[in-house]
Amino acid sequence: MGRKTRRGDRILILDYGSQYTQLIARRIREERVYCEIHPPTCTIDWIRDWEPSGAVLSGGPASVYGDDVPTADAALLDLGVPLLGICYGMQLIAQLSSGAVQSAAKREYGRAELRVLEPDDLFDGFQQGERTTVWMSHGDRVETVPPGFEVLGATETVPVAAFRAKDRPTFGVQFHPEVAHTARGGEIISNFLFRVCDCEPSWTAGSFIQNQVAAIREQVGDRGRVIAALSGGVDSSVATALVHRAVADRLTCIFVDTGLLRKGERDWVARTFEQHLGIDLRVVDAADTFLEPLAGVEDPEEKRRIIGHTFIEVFEREARSIGDDVEFLVQGTLYPDVIESLSVRGPSDTIKTHHNVGGLPDQLPFDLIEPLRELFKDEVRQVGRELGLPEELLTRHPFPGPGLAVRVLGEVTRERVAMLRESDAIYLEEIRAAGLYDEIWQAFAVLLPVRSVGVMGDGRTYENVIALRAVTSRDGMTADWYQFPHDILAGIATRIINEVAGINRVTYDVSSKPPATIEWE
Repeated sequence: MGRKTRRGDRILILDYGSQYTQLIARRIREERVYCEIHPPTCTIDWIRDWEPSGAVLSGGPASVYGDDVPTADAALLDLGVPLLGICYGMQLIAQLSSGAVQSAAKREYGRAELRVLEPDDLFDGFQQGERTTVWMSHGDRVETVPPGFEVLGATETVPVAAFRAKDRPTFGVQFHPEVAHTARGGEIISNFLFRVCDCEPSWTAGSFIQNQVAAIREQVGDRGRVIAALSGGVDSSVATALVHRAVADRLTCIFVDTGLLRKGERDWVARTFEQHLGIDLRVVDAADTFLEPLAGVEDPEEKRRIIGHTFIEVFEREARSIGDDVEFLVQGTLYPDVIESLSVRGPSDTIKTHHNVGGLPDQLPFDLIEPLRELFKDEVRQVGRELGLPEELLTRHPFPGPGLAVRVLGEVTRERVAMLRESDAIYLEEIRAAGLYDEIWQAFAVLLPVRSVGVMGDGRTYENVIALRAVTSRDGMTADWYQFPHDILAGIATRIINEVAGINRVTYDVSSKPPATIEWE
């Protein structure tokens, strides 16, 4: 997962606002090819200097014939760089090449059957006339193929579902090969990378570590000490280990007990990092500092803001106790955090802010070190294994930076957090006992802001409701709800109701992402 020394072995992704753009990057990286997402406002000179071996133009919500919509310099077509336009990207290539793009009779969303007309480089391995399932999501389509282009594929409702320029490696597909619902989408992306762009699959965890260690050392130089915002989760743990490799004993880890952690988290983190990894660790008990300003706060974005600000305040105070030479703060920010928090790369919609991204004050007293900022979760785990971190740590389910505060829907109080913590611990204990933990991407309990009538011990109760959430996913960007065996789910619910005072009802969340997010807040 590190960039190769030859600059050309990398793919540029121009983001036109599709919620699938990050999946394009994910699929390319699965092929061990480095890529970066950048806005469509990149100049031709910048692209030329970046020296990509290929470029992908993503989908997007706009119409290429609309006003004030993202576009590209027509000179992009003449750079000699192989191009692949996806959905909006295909339509943009058509428009820039004097083709015609029009509104379709009706928006097409979902599976369609593509018939391969010309199995050239992009469809290498397909048979002429072969039919394959693809995923469509568009309201416009190419009506007239540009001069000098040929049609490679069609569906029943889209006569130009794939095309290419006859005289140069410029391709377009109306469907989304990056989405898992496109049956052979991975082959199409692979063909573009290796047959069209002539890339080599050499972006590995080892090379990523080597490059990041060098980059961290260059950033830190001789300027002082580094503190790590250690939570005990996969992201911050791998980031900490990576920085420790770069700066050794100049790193001090600070673990803040916010009062919003999972059961036993504090002891587990101290044992893992002090005893097994030999890293200098300071544990700060700050439960009251976090819980007091959250009193009466129900809005999830306000919770995140308060926790983010409090987090930095605690760090400032602890850093001063370490010494006056602390100048850097390590965070385990990942690529999905950045994409979902801010439209930093292109015009895609903001979904929610993340603790590592959107909750920080404008003026930080430290320079940030975010060595994992361009990685997806499973890539982080690969890096962690390469660094020698224990498997128990690397296979932990994701846990949000704001902790249980964003799983206590409504007001956050010490009592409500305690109810949720005990319910969550029972849930995870039962999943592990059933041997299902590693099958599930993420599982957690949520305390709902409602109460329900129940009967316990022949008496009426009016108590709280727990919702259980469990999903399967490849990278957290899309997810399906996990289908528990009914007896396992029933046993979990029974234990929670019987063992956690104040809970009389348990529900199970059966929504996928999209349209829902994995977390509730």
